[in-house]
Amino acid sequence: MAEIVGVFATSHTPVMLNFPDAIGQQDREAIFAAFQAIGHQLIEADPQAVVVISDDHIHNFFLDNLPAFCIGTTDSYLAPVEHWLKVEKHVLKGDKALGAFLLTEALENGFDPAFSMDLTLDHGVLTPLHLAGVADRVSVVPILINCVQPPLPTMRRAYQWGRFLGDALRRYEGLERVAILATGGISHDISTPRMGMVNEAFDREFLRLLQQSDIERLLNYATDHVDEAGNGAEEIRTWLMAHGAAGQAVFQTHYYQAMPAWYTGIALGSWASRGGL
Repeated sequence: MAEIVGVFATSHTPVMLNFPDAIGQQDREAIFAAFQAIGHQLIEADPQAVVVISDDHIHNFFLDNLPAFCIGTTDSYLAPVEHWLKVEKHVLKGDKALGAFLLTEALENGFDPAFSMDLTLDHGVLTPLHLAGVADRVSVVPILINCVQPPLPTMRRAYQWGRFLGDALRRYEGLERVAILATGGISHDISTPRMGMVNEAFDREFLRLLQQSDIERLLNYATDHVDEAGNGAEEIRTWLMAHGAAGQAVFQTHYYQAMPAWYTGIALGSWASRGGL
């Protein structure tokens, strides 16, 4: 049976790589240090695979073919798909067997994901792996959630997926050690007049509720208030999936700061770094 040796969550934005100097040096160094700290924790935990929960920014899918959830099931993934992202091209190692296992388990447990053997991953996956310094050191299984175009899966469904994911990973006999990295959010708005506005109050309350044991309050808050935090805040579904997968582990915020110059509320946290969940 596999042991979940760490569950982590980070914001992502291409501005981190393309315009790092848009924010002050002190803030920039603190954010990059927080990513490096998560990278060190991942390396120390020594997972044989990392399930990366993110979204697809209309690169692999478009409005005429937009699955609510998609599991990657191949041995390698090109990244990034964006030619303009200021980072070297990568071929991320995949874990086809684990992806296939999660697909089969999902279908047998009342979930209906799509799957793909031909994903080219974007900044949502590569940016946190790159900044953490682990892009070439881990095998990944991407799970992409539609956080872009309604109809979106509900916040509750994302959390239910997380509960399933954690249980399925613990049943997996193909590996001994796995980790989870959720990436997205928090508050930000893309291609609207509100772009550059960050809802710090929403971000801090969402992070606070993640630390509590009241799941209903967390899900209700996410559902009822996400529209106040911008269209990009819909990516909190990735955090909710990680929260479900972490089980009874307690969430801890490692870093948060509203960064309007990076268009995003930047947060990093974890449920556990090692020792199992």
